[in-house]
Amino acid sequence: MTRTPPLLAVAHGSRDPRHAETMAALAARVRALRPGLRVEIGYLDHCGPRVPDRLDALARAGARSAIAVPLLFTPAFHAKYDVPDVLRDRRLSVRRTATLAPSPLLLDALDRRVREAGVRPGDARYGVVLATAGSTDPEAGAVTTIVAREWRRTGWCAVVPAFASAHQGSTIDAAVAELRALGAERIAVASCLLAPGILPDRIVEQALAAGADVVTEPVADTPEIARLVLARYDAALPLRSSLSA
Repeated sequence: MTRTPPLLAVAHGSRDPRHAETMAALAARVRALRPGLRVEIGYLDHCGPRVPDRLDALARAGARSAIAVPLLFTPAFHAKYDVPDVLRDRRLSVRRTATLAPSPLLLDALDRRVREAGVRPGDARYGVVLATAGSTDPEAGAVTTIVAREWRRTGWCAVVPAFASAHQGSTIDAAVAELRALGAERIAVASCLLAPGILPDRIVEQALAAGADVVTEPVADTPEIARLVLARYDAALPLRSSLSA
C-alpha cells in the first residue's frame, strides 16, 4: 500500500513568540485528529524552522512526497509567489493545496470565537467587522467578501470586511461607522487572523479606539481550523482510496 504523504503546514511566521506557540497548538490538534499522520510546520519568514529545513528533514526521513497546506486565508502574494517558490525541492514531490478560505469550517471557528467573547452567533443586534490583514490583490479581497457575505447569512445585522493594514477597502474605524449607520445596536470585531502578533494586536487597538463592544481572538487554535487543514490535505491526496491515514 502507498505510504501516506506527510502534511507540511506552511505558516507565515512572526517574531512574536505567541505566533509559533499557536501554530504548534494547531499542529497538535491536527495530529490528534489523524493519528499516524506526520504533521510538520515550516515558516516562510521571521522564525524557524523554515520550510526548506522541513523539506530536508522529510527527505532524510525517507519521504518521497508531501502535501503542503498554506496556513493562509486568501490567495494573495504569499500564497501565489512565496509559497510555490519555497516549496521547490528536487528530492520531494510537493503537492500544494488551496488556501483556507472560504470554508464553512472557518465560519464555525469565527462563531466559536464570538461565542467565547460572550456573543451569541448570529445575534441580529450585532454588526460584525470581519477584520483581516489586508492585501492589494483583488482575488484576496474577493475571497474576504465571500466570507463576509456567507457569515452575514447566519443572522447578523451586517458583516463588513475591514483591513488592519489598510491596503484595500475599509479600515476598522470606517467599518464600525458603516455598521452603526446600517442600524447595528452593538459591534463585534472578529479577528480573521490565525495567530497572535503585530496585526492582531493592531486590530484590537483599532477596534477599541473605534468603540467596538467585542473583539475576538485569532482562530488557529480551534478544532474547526484543525479540521479545515485536514480537509485541504485530504482533497489533495492522490489516489485517496489507496492511502491509509
